[in-house]
Amino acid sequence: MPMVLTETAIMQYRRDGYFFPIPILRADEVADLRGRLETFEAKQGGPIGGGHRNKSHLLFKWLDDLMRDSRILDVVEDLIGHDILCWNTIFWIKEAGSPSFVSWHQDLNYWGLDANDLVTAWLALSPASVESGCMRVLPGSHAEAILPHADTFHSDNMLTRGQEIAVEVDEDKAVSMALKPGELSVHNGRIAHASGANDAHDRRIGVSFHYVPTRAQQVVGDWDSAALVRGKDDYRHFAATPIPAGDMDPVAVAFHEKAVSALHDILYRGAEQVTGRLG
Repeated sequence: MPMVLTETAIMQYRRDGYFFPIPILRADEVADLRGRLETFEAKQGGPIGGGHRNKSHLLFKWLDDLMRDSRILDVVEDLIGHDILCWNTIFWIKEAGSPSFVSWHQDLNYWGLDANDLVTAWLALSPASVESGCMRVLPGSHAEAILPHADTFHSDNMLTRGQEIAVEVDEDKAVSMALKPGELSVHNGRIAHASGANDAHDRRIGVSFHYVPTRAQQVVGDWDSAALVRGKDDYRHFAATPIPAGDMDPVAVAFHEKAVSALHDILYRGAEQVTGRLG
């Protein structure tokens, strides 16, 4: 029996490749987490970015805790089973009035993972509305062949290589996954998705958690890491990430440096241009 999702919701996810919205956090929890993030940003003198955006659960204990929150994992278990790894966590922040966008793309074209059932759980820590540039998905595209992509390296594109689907996408078929603070969406790692600029007056703050069954493998990189968040890992295809004792725990920060370097090599595999940016 499903733990959280209805049979109808699971059927929609299987058919269309996405489901939303799923209430997860209370308003006071959202305020606390946003406060923790923005306190860190104030101390470092600017918005989170660069290497801090990826594998971020190794830097922030509160994010590692959130990655393991049963309210999220129960949803994921309904979709991929009990034995679960979290491969990556990524901050997706668009400042108010920012032109930053995400072009149409499919994640598993770049992530090097043999995991067609990868689930991305995207959690809103501020309003993710159409105006603020919420995610849009192309229903059913996860069930088809991966589309050809091209690298644009556009300066406003939040993706590493500015990767973009190289054929025309029918925008009329796209679905906007608007979320209120504390709500979650889930989508398959093969689905075509994108998001526009933030034309709202508040920051659009989101964090994505990328979950795979423990049988998943990295087939591009020589080394990769993941966190066992539920069940057991009989396969051990990934190096186990440490659980930070606190924010910026030295042991976890050192592991994060190695993990992000490996991720950089994976994401830029085959690219004609390489930058220090991860997305």
